[in-house]
Amino acid sequence: MERIDNVVNPLKDRVSRRLSSNPDRELDRFLSHPAVRSFREKHPEVPREMYRRSQIHLRQMVMEREQCDRCPGLDHCPNLVKGHRSHLHLYGGYLDMRLAPCDKQRARIEERKRKQLIQSHHIPAEILNATFEEMKWDSSRAEVIEAAMDFCERFAAGRSEKGLYLYGPFGVGKSRIAGAMAQDLVRFGVDSLMVYVPDFIREVKDSIRDGSVQQKLDALKKATVLILDDLGAENMTPWTRDEILGAILQYRMMEKLPTVMTSNLDLKELEDHLAHSDKGGTERLKAKRIMERIRHLVDVYFVDGQNYRESES
Repeated sequence: MERIDNVVNPLKDRVSRRLSSNPDRELDRFLSHPAVRSFREKHPEVPREMYRRSQIHLRQMVMEREQCDRCPGLDHCPNLVKGHRSHLHLYGGYLDMRLAPCDKQRARIEERKRKQLIQSHHIPAEILNATFEEMKWDSSRAEVIEAAMDFCERFAAGRSEKGLYLYGPFGVGKSRIAGAMAQDLVRFGVDSLMVYVPDFIREVKDSIRDGSVQQKLDALKKATVLILDDLGAENMTPWTRDEILGAILQYRMMEKLPTVMTSNLDLKELEDHLAHSDKGGTERLKAKRIMERIRHLVDVYFVDGQNYRESES
């Protein structure tokens, strides 16, 4: 808590002029306030004279508590410091007044912290804001949704090393499930990074000019939970396959960091995609090495059902 003297001292003269002409009656009113009564019950040794010497601060505290009772919302908070209110504090035999965030301010701070737990690159807001509670459960997706929820609980409890590989047709909700996983991990204070792979690959190629490739690579390597969205839709080259995707997966496999992936391709189709060379021909052996890492990192789930993109259009 912050010392309130830094805020109140410049206002002492003005507040003094507003004090009642009957100081004892004014003091009695302050001492009868529930917040002051609660403090007095905890500190019966504090004499009335000490409260009298702190009467200006008491008045400010009571005024702020009364304003809090009629709270107009954080953005219109009338207290000296928005979202904060005064508290009595006994320090070295003297009464002190300190500031602390109110409940609404603490809730806002916690909400900001929760949002900071989810980082993303090129992910639409509707995906990032997806939740399991709002998700449409049907027989074709119930198993994978339960597996996604179970992963979040197991990882938070320290019992999960493997992530998930969610594959299936366009528009069946693979990315939404992955986004809901990121939201659910927030409940346990676990941070995640969700990346739309095609745009990230383009961004990495552009980063060669400014030398920031390694910085971007490290962000994915070291994320607590990494979510690679739409793997297989990118324009893969041998360099991005081996030096980008391969390096990320190798690091996460060695460090036992879970990775979640979504794709329209099954594992065989993904291997064919990774084996393709823009110079012509295939590089099957290198693709197999990447696939070994992927298989080591994930449990595989097929996602089927209604095409929600078509139903929303």
